[in-house]
Order: sequence, then C-alpha cells, then structure tokens
Amino acid sequence: LVLENLGQTIVPDLGSLESQHDFRTPEFEEFNGKPDSLFFNDGRRRIDFVLVYEDESRKETNKKGTNEKQRRKRQAYESNLICHGLQLEATRSVLDDKLVFVKVHAPWEVLCTYAEIMHIKLPLKPNDLKNRSSAFGTLNWFTKVLSVDESIIKPEQEFFTAPFEKNRMNDFYIVDRDAFFNPATRSRIVYFILSRVKYQVINNVSKFGINRLVNSGIYKAAFPLHDCKFRRQSEDPSCPNERYLLYREWAHPRSIYKKQPLDLIRKYYGEKIGIYFAWLGYYTQMLLLAAVVGVACFLYGYLNQDNCTWSKEVCHPDIGGKIIMCPQCDRLCPFWKLNITCESSKSSLKIHTSSSVSLLVTLFLEFWKRRQAELEYEWDTVELQQEEQARPEYEARCTHVVINEITQEEERIPFTAWGKCIRITLCASAVFFWILLIIASVIGIIVYRLSVFIVFSAKLPKNINGTDPIQKYLTPQTATSITASIISFIIIMILNTIYEKVAIMITNFELPRTQTDYENSLTMKMFLFQFVNYYSSCFYIAFFKGKFVGYPGDPVYWLGKYRNEECDPGGCLLELTTQLTIIMGGKAIWNNIQEVLLPWIMNLIGRFHRVSGSEKITPRWEQDYHLQPMGKLGLFYEYLEMIIQFGFVTLFVASFPLAPLLALVNNILEIRVDAWKLTTQFRRLVPEKAQDIGAWQPIMQGIAILAVVTNAMIIAFTSDMIPRLVYYWSFSVPPYGDHTSYTMEGYINNTLSIFKVADFKNKSKGNPYSDLGNHTTCRYRDFRYPPGHPQEYKHNIYYWHVIAAKLAFIIVMESLTLLPRLDGMILAHCNLRLPVDCCMCYS
Repeated sequence: LVLENLGQTIVPDLGSLESQHDFRTPEFEEFNGKPDSLFFNDGRRRIDFVLVYEDESRKETNKKGTNEKQRRKRQAYESNLICHGLQLEATRSVLDDKLVFVKVHAPWEVLCTYAEIMHIKLPLKPNDLKNRSSAFGTLNWFTKVLSVDESIIKPEQEFFTAPFEKNRMNDFYIVDRDAFFNPATRSRIVYFILSRVKYQVINNVSKFGINRLVNSGIYKAAFPLHDCKFRRQSEDPSCPNERYLLYREWAHPRSIYKKQPLDLIRKYYGEKIGIYFAWLGYYTQMLLLAAVVGVACFLYGYLNQDNCTWSKEVCHPDIGGKIIMCPQCDRLCPFWKLNITCESSKSSLKIHTSSSVSLLVTLFLEFWKRRQAELEYEWDTVELQQEEQARPEYEARCTHVVINEITQEEERIPFTAWGKCIRITLCASAVFFWILLIIASVIGIIVYRLSVFIVFSAKLPKNINGTDPIQKYLTPQTATSITASIISFIIIMILNTIYEKVAIMITNFELPRTQTDYENSLTMKMFLFQFVNYYSSCFYIAFFKGKFVGYPGDPVYWLGKYRNEECDPGGCLLELTTQLTIIMGGKAIWNNIQEVLLPWIMNLIGRFHRVSGSEKITPRWEQDYHLQPMGKLGLFYEYLEMIIQFGFVTLFVASFPLAPLLALVNNILEIRVDAWKLTTQFRRLVPEKAQDIGAWQPIMQGIAILAVVTNAMIIAFTSDMIPRLVYYWSFSVPPYGDHTSYTMEGYINNTLSIFKVADFKNKSKGNPYSDLGNHTTCRYRDFRYPPGHPQEYKHNIYYWHVIAAKLAFIIVMESLTLLPRLDGMILAHCNLRLPVDCCMCYS
C-alpha cells in the first residue's frame, strides 16, 4: 500500500491491524487567511476538533526508526477515523511549518449515529410550561442589578427532551440541521469517537484512543476550538461569540459583583463545569453569613480585650508579675513570670467564636441538595447515570468472558473476582503506607517542637520584666509555634506533590469502569491523604498538646525522652490560630502561583516569541494551540482546593473566627480567576455531562458532621471558656469562693495550682542560673490540691466540675447543631430527586 501524506511516500507494514483497508489521509489545504473561521476551507463543514502533530520529516533531529513508527501509527489512526465517517483536513502552521493541524468534522449521519449510541438527550419540542415566578417580587430591583443583562446574554429557550433515536428522527425538533447539534454536543460526540478508534493491534491487544497518542508524543495536542477571541467579537456573523460574552459578563473584573451566567457556562463548557461554578457560588454565599458571625465575634473580643478581668490579672504587675511559673522543660528551662504571656492572653480573647457556624454549614448542605436537584431538572441530567459509557481504558482490558447472573448473557470483564480482590488489597495497602508516612512526618514535627522549645526557652528570656517589646510577642511558645508551622507547611506541599502522582498511578491500576467511578475513586484517595496531611498538625495542637503533661513533680515524657509540651496559661488556642493562618495563607498563595501566574507567564512568553518572529495572521486553531492545556483531571484540583478550605473553615472555626472572612474574599476572587483562566488562558475543555458534584458531596457531609464534634471539643477542651464559666457561676461565690457576687476576679489565682520546688525530681529542676531569686513554690496550669493537703497533687473538686461542664456542653452543642440534619434525612427518605415544588410529601 502506497500512502502519500504531506509530500512523503511511505510503504507501511501494518499487518497487525484488524481492519485491512487502503489508508486514507486527510485533505491537505492551505490556510485561507480568515483568522476567525471555524470551518474547513470550503466554508461549510464546521471544525469540531483539532489534532496537532509535528512533521517528522522537518524535525532538526530526525531519529528515523522512531519517527517512522510514530508516522505509521498516526496514519493508521487517521485512516480509521475516516473509516468511522469523520472528515479530516490538514493545514500547516502559519508560524512554524513543522506543525500540522488536522481539523476534524463530523457529518450529520455520524452525529445521529453516535448520539443514539451515547443516549444524548435532544429537543423534542419547546417547553410551553410557565416558569415559577419569583417569591421576592419586592427585591426584583435589587436582584436585577446583580443579574446578568438579558439583553446581552439572552435566556436559553427550554425544550422537552428525549434520548435520540434515528428511527424517530421526525419526532425531534429539527429546524436547522446545522444548529440541531450545538458545538458542545458535536465536540462530545467527536471526542467519544477519537477515544475509541484503534491505531494498532499487537498480539490481540488493541491500542486505541487519542489520549494515549498524545501521551506518547505522536500527537502534540487534541482540543475543540473556542468560538472567537475573548476581547472582541468574531467577524463571522453566524458566530454566537459565547467566549466573548463569558469574558465580558463573567470573567472580567468589572463583573465581580454580578451573578454567574450558569446557563451559558453550561452551554459552552458543559454540565460538569457548570455544576462546579454553581456549587462554588452557592458555597460562597454561605461564607457570607459565616463571615458576618466570625467578624462580629472577633470585633467583640477585640473591643473587650482591655476590659477582661482575668486578662487584666495576667498583665497586672502586682498579680501576674508576682506569680512565678514552674519550668516547662527539664534543666535548661527557667522559672518565669506569668505576665510575659500578657499579649497572648489578650490575643486569645479575639479568637473566640460561637458554634453558629457549624449550624450554618449543616443548613448549607441541605439547601445545596435542593439547589442541585433543581439544576438536575433544569439541565436535564436526572437520568444521566443510565447513559454513561465505560472508559476506553476499561474496555481495552475486558478479555475475560463471564455469564451475567441476572441477564444470563455473556459479558466481558477486565479481571476475575480474585484478581479484583488482589488489586483492591494492593491499592489499599499503598494508600495506608502513604498515610503512615504523613503520620511519621507529624511525629517528626512534634519532636522538633519539643527540642526547639528547650533551645528557645534557654535563649530568649534573658531579662524577664515583661516590658521588652520583643519579649512581649516573641515568647518561646510563639517562636516554636511559628517555625514549626512553616516547616509543617513545607512538608505538606512536598508530600502533596509526590502523592498526586502516586494516587493517579494507584487509580489507573485499580481500573474503574466509568469516568465517574474513576474520578470518585481518585477523589477519595486524594482527599483521605490531604485530610491527614493538612489537618493532622492542627488536630495535634487542638486535642493533644498540653492535655497529657502530668504536673511538675511527675511530668509525662514522650518517647521516654522528651517532656510533653504545655500550653500557655490561656490555652493552646492562639497557637492553633497561628498554625491555621500559616497553612491557609500559604496554601492560597501557592495555589494562585500555580493556577494563575504560571499559565499567564507561559502564554506571555509564547505570545512574545510569536509576535517577534512573525506578523502573519494566525487562524483560530493555531491561536488555541498556543494556549495552556487544562490537564488530565480537569476540575479535580479546583474541587480539592475548595474542599480543603471548607475543612479549615468548618473544622476549626471555633479557634479562628476570621477564617470564613478570609475564605469569602478568596472565593469571590477564585470564581472570577477561574473564569478568567478558562476563557483566556486555557484551551477549550471537552464538554462533559455531570449530574452532581460526585464524591465531594458525601465528603462535605462527613466534614460537616466532624466539624460539629471538633468545634465542640475545641471550645470545651482547647479554650478556657468552660473553666471561666464554671468559676464565674460556681467558684467565685460561696461555698467555694469568697466574693459576695458573681465575678471573674481571682480566676487566675484559683486556676493555677501550687507546686513545692523541693518536690522537683533532679532532672526536672529549673535552670539554676535563673535570675528570679530564691523561692519555695511555683505555679502551673492545672486543677490540683496544693502541697501539704491530704490529697496533695491530686485533682481537686474544681477539676471534676469543669470536666462535667465540658461533657455537658459537647452533648448540648451537638444536639442543637445536628437537629437541622434530621429534616434533610426525612426529605431524603422521600427518595425524590426533583425540584422542591414536587417534594410536597415532605411538607
């Protein structure tokens, strides 16, 4: 067989191909000089997809054997595409004659055939049902300001739809054949074909799919076209200019206050992109309420920090300045005065919040389910699961024939039940190993904390008078916390980079059947790892640090060597806030550098080279080729970024009330930045269907339930709120207190236990060079009887009152916060995935 392709004459030897046919090549045409054209050179056939490769004959380094193999595979692939009914046209690059662009067009018959195979729903007739009127008529003037101008982005006409069938073609609403399949649907169909066409068969093993060809370098890229430039409209009057409209009304900074045009996003990018931005916008609305609550709590603490009685006692030179605290480590740590923690005790007042944010999270999830059901109905994805096809990688491995127990028909599967068990075991073992690696890194950080705290304690406090500005803020605890948080963040980012590749390898080995199964499996693996990686250090500070320290005469040692860390007299809340601030802030900065700055710089460099090298007019396909590829996983990392943020905002909001505000600002920018990326910096994605946000929904539900527990425990066990309330209501007045009315006076003295210096063990004695003078007793943070008492150093009655109050608080808070979830469970029991108007059984 002699094949003439781009001036090259080759005699291919591809006897292993299943289909022995004459190889056909794409038509080769010169660029017609119309930069905005979306059609073949004949001006009639629309470009549905573009394939790009580098002509081996014009490469500077020509490896003859390898290049010829690649050329044969590409020729076989393109020939099979033509045999499947697709039409191809090849054009050389205007700027680089080594690049060849193969334009792909799907004729009407091919579109109809594969629309039936893919069960694509298409219009039957216009929807004549009236839309539900707005219940907020008086607020229409306000919502109109925030909404997209309908004169610019016109509302989409609604239709009744049904899965397409060729033998019922007359029943469908076909006014114009060229417009019946919109560009997004055409791209979906062509990509479906491209992903399943073979290019080689060796030993009965098929190799197929455009993804594998791109990964092996046979093609450099494969993508659908944007419909126009984003800054100006197309010169073609038939072009809908949807990219331009999206940039103007969605991605442009001046539209930051407007609602998102979700219907146009869905039409241009597909349901999968549309549902992501719908969820992100809904989540951002929830953050607005949470931010208001958090800021109110922060301002209340800030305005009252100088009026707090117990904080005044800590800072008072005659109270806190005369209280000598016991050393917090062995030998090298000195005795110290309580008033050096004055600033940290004031700061802890600013970072208390209420449990109402946990209630908002629960309500958000229930309302999002309702909104998601509405979108399923409006976007016609209710029965999507029934039409999803198997992944081509899965189909290629289906070599085992079994009898289906239900249908009693033969079907092919990739491996036996025993093989599936082995794969699951290996995958689970690999994930478990990496989680253990994270735990090991956390243990390393803890050892660092314990070791460095001793050094800072010995070096920092030279003259402990509480007046030196550096000593007021840079205490040993603060220095240890900041440095450990920075190191922890660096380790987190390194482990993330490595594990991302490992998780993809594990999921590929697992071989899920559909794309949804693949993404859900990868999602669970990645989130489990990220959850442990990001939150483990925060859980340590919140629930373990300072909880098992013993008392100065009998301290608890970690690993038999390191004395356990203690919290400040005001608790570990400030340190937890520091950890959260560094991780959240560092993660946001790093993500923006990766997602925004790098693509922008790469496109800027490429544009500079193209402009400096030539002033020729470039066609639409070449302009899109020089944009950045989105990546194999698409929106996966966008979801992951937001879910990790969702965890920070909900799990630890009791310690950092400004977290919702920071997340709100980040998300308002994130929506527009993601929109700007998609419309200006990245090639157009292949439109995909999606019914919901997938595995991220149960993950958020799990986080919400865990958030109720963590916030209740942070307030109860990490902060000092419960001990203060117990003192105020029970121990400030008789029979336990000396005051005649409820007050916080004397709280500090009452909650710091006394220890006799003579009872120190030899290795626990403080630094002999301490300049605080001779003293016989010191104080420590606990509720124990003083020396000389019949039960000296045992827990006193105050301790048991506090424990009972903490447990009661956790039970009450969890009951009140989880109560709204009961409504959601009842609604789910209706088993209706319809708009709320239809769920009247619940009402």
